[in-house]
Amino acid sequence: MLVGGEPVRSCGVQVSAVAGKEVTTIEGLGRGGKLHPVQRAFMDHDAFQCGFCTSGMIMKAVGLLAKNPNPSEAEIVTGMESNLCRCGAHCRILSAVGQAAREMREGQR
Repeated sequence: MLVGGEPVRSCGVQVSAVAGKEVTTIEGLGRGGKLHPVQRAFMDHDAFQCGFCTSGMIMKAVGLLAKNPNPSEAEIVTGMESNLCRCGAHCRILSAVGQAAREMREGQR
């Protein structure tokens, strides 16, 4: 989830710790019935297999792109390294983040 725009692992946060703060979950990313560009890019790149890490990866990517809308490939790798995919989709995840960054800069979708 994002707390004040920062990615945070929801499993380690008590509700009282976010009282009065802006909290965004995966369900709150889309607008007007449309997926967020990061969600769409994950679908385009088939960037998930078991789905266990997907929500965390997407939220981490959204936070990363909010801070750095034009990340290099190395910055994407570094920005996403604290979230692990054990199914082998990691390369597709990194590609999806790159695509989302480009689309968000260009105002697509």
